[in-house]
Amino acid sequence: MEVWPVNTVQFSNHPGYGAWQGQTFTGDAIRAVVDGIAARGVLGACDAVLSGYLGDASIGAAVLHATAAVRAANPAARYCCDPVIGDTDPGIYVRPGIPEFLRQHCVPAADILTPNQFELEHLAGIPIATLDDTRRATAALRALMQPGAIILVTSLRTADTPADAIDLLAAGPTGLHRLRTPILPIAANGAGDTIAALFLFHCLRTTDTAAALSAAASATFGLLRRTAEAGSRELLTVAAQDEFVAPTKIFHAEAC
Repeated sequence: MEVWPVNTVQFSNHPGYGAWQGQTFTGDAIRAVVDGIAARGVLGACDAVLSGYLGDASIGAAVLHATAAVRAANPAARYCCDPVIGDTDPGIYVRPGIPEFLRQHCVPAADILTPNQFELEHLAGIPIATLDDTRRATAALRALMQPGAIILVTSLRTADTPADAIDLLAAGPTGLHRLRTPILPIAANGAGDTIAALFLFHCLRTTDTAAALSAAASATFGLLRRTAEAGSRELLTVAAQDEFVAPTKIFHAEAC
């Protein structure tokens, strides 16, 4: 799949390192880039918009501007929002105003949402300890999203998740499907970004949500395993690119 990247920041490294240098682009700058792409008359060939980390709340408005422009040119296009807010250990790590913008504006515009467990709890306002809690939280968010919406929950740990495993769950029109993988000895940043992109790709490729979850999770696990084996701090997205096409190990999602 061809990708047209529009950078919202230019940083020396992932902020997960704890320190970085660089700048966050303004919403106006991002809007100008998108308008320049639109001027080429190509938005009708765009099948989806994917947004992730927002360095500033004004960027959120630029993302929705891009989504509206793409949908105007291609009504079948989908918007996948990776609602980056934070995680269990560090808590919220984005700037003030961004969680509220995501909840009030991006969630209602989204066809696909890919929060981790912490972000799901924050957006839905429902603490998650069990699978039923997850079911209620995803149902609450899907009710706010576009018709036929799909939610992928990553880094999910409920009461029945084994200590040596981690769960992923997809909620969509065909119900809930859960997939479980072993925990790997790695703390590399970017796994959430990776699986959001892969899940969107596979949702565009197939209408089978369980199959999309299986393909995306298997590829991400393979990437993380290869990165851990190499002892790399950075995800080996080039050296392990074959995992995207033909994952070494396939994990299957089950209805729950």
